[in-house]
Amino acid sequence: MSDLFGDTHAADPLEPTHAAAPLADRMRPRSIEEYAGQVHLVAAGGFVANVLAKGLKQSLILWGPPGSGKTTLARLVASASGLRFVPFSAVLSGIKEVKEVMAEAAREMERAGTRTLLFVDEIHRFNKAQQDAFLPYMERGDILLIGATTENPSFELNGALLSRARTLILEPLPVDALVGLLRRALDDAERGLAGRVQVPDELLERIAHAADGDARRALNLLESAAELVPTGGIVDEVTLKTALQRKVLVHDKRGEQHYDLISALHKSVRNSDENASLYWLVRMLEAGEDRAFVSRRLIRMAVEDIGLADPFALRIALDAAETYERLGTPEGELALAQAAVYLARAKKSNAVYVAYGEARRDVERTAAEPVPLHLRNAPTQLMKDAGFGSGYRYAHDDPKAKDEMTCLPPGLLGRRYFGRKP
Repeated sequence: MSDLFGDTHAADPLEPTHAAAPLADRMRPRSIEEYAGQVHLVAAGGFVANVLAKGLKQSLILWGPPGSGKTTLARLVASASGLRFVPFSAVLSGIKEVKEVMAEAAREMERAGTRTLLFVDEIHRFNKAQQDAFLPYMERGDILLIGATTENPSFELNGALLSRARTLILEPLPVDALVGLLRRALDDAERGLAGRVQVPDELLERIAHAADGDARRALNLLESAAELVPTGGIVDEVTLKTALQRKVLVHDKRGEQHYDLISALHKSVRNSDENASLYWLVRMLEAGEDRAFVSRRLIRMAVEDIGLADPFALRIALDAAETYERLGTPEGELALAQAAVYLARAKKSNAVYVAYGEARRDVERTAAEPVPLHLRNAPTQLMKDAGFGSGYRYAHDDPKAKDEMTCLPPGLLGRRYFGRKP
C-alpha cells in the first residue's frame, strides 16, 4: 500500500524529493539546523531537541496552522528515532487501511521486535471510531503515533487518544524565520533556485508578510515570482505584485480562526481600543466572514459591555446591521466599521449583564414564589375581594412608594442586583 508521501512503508522520512517537485517540497528541511521557527520546541533544552538526542518515548500530537512545520518535524523525529517509519494520510484512507497498518505493525513487533512510528497527517479527519482503532496498538507498544492537525485537538480528537499522547503546539512562523527560509531557497544550488534570481530584502519581507506564517505559502510565492523572470535577474516591485495578486486570508468560518478572530474583536471593543477593533473587523470581513454573524456580535457587545453607560450604542449597532442588509458589500461594510469604532470609543458598563446573570441564578435556585398581592392585577370584583392589588401605591402620585413599597417576593426582600438603588 502506498503512503502519504508516495513511498513504501519502509520509506526513509528524509528521502530527497525529485527535481520536478515544487520548491516548497524540495526545500523541506533535512536536519534540525535547517528547520525554521518553533524555537520553543527545537532550541537547546526544548522538548523536540531532547527527543532528537535521546529518541522518542511517547506518542505526539502536533497542533498548528498550515505550513508551520508539522510534517517536517515528524520526519526529523522519525529519522532520529531509528524506528520503522510509516506515513499515513487521514485524507486518503479509511478504517480498513488503518486496521491493515495496525496489523502490519503488530506483526513487525512480533517478528523483529521493531516498533513502528506511525505519522498520521490531518488526523482530525478520522472519526472517533477510526481514532479508537489506534488505542490497543498504542497500549501494547506496537506503535508510537505522531498525529498532525490544524484543528483544536480538544474538540477533534478522542480524550482516550489525547491521554496517551503529548500535544505540542506549533505557532505560525515569524517574519524573520520566513525571510531566512526564502534566502536559503534563493541560494541553494541543489534544491533551490541556485542564485538564478535575486530578490531585494524589502521584497523578501513583503513575501513573508503575505505568507501569514505559512512556510509553504512563502516558498510558493517566491517560486511564482521567480517564474515571472524566466531568464533570471532581479524580482522587482512590479513582478512581485503580479505574483502576489490579491492576498487571500486563511479563515475557517466554523473552526478555530472563526472564534479566535471574533474573540479578538470583542475584547478589543471591551478594552476601548478603536484601532485594534477596526483591524480585527477588517481581518474578518476580508477573510469572507458572514456579515450577519459580525452584525449580531456587534449588537451583543453593545448590550453586554456598554449597556446603560451609553444606551445609544445599541441603536448604532442595530442601525449598522440594517444598513448592511440594505446596501450589502462593499458599501454596507463601512457601517459595520463605524459601529465597531463607536462601540470601542463608548463608555463601558457591564452592570446589566452582571445583574441579569445574578437574577437568573436567583430564579434557578429559589422557589417560584407567588407574585405579592399588591402587585397583582385585579380586573374583576372577585379578584379585588381576594385582595389582588390591595396596598398598591401609584408611584407617580405617591413619591414615597419608591422607597416604602417592596416589589420583590418575600424570599428575596432586600436583594440588590445593582450597587445602588436608582
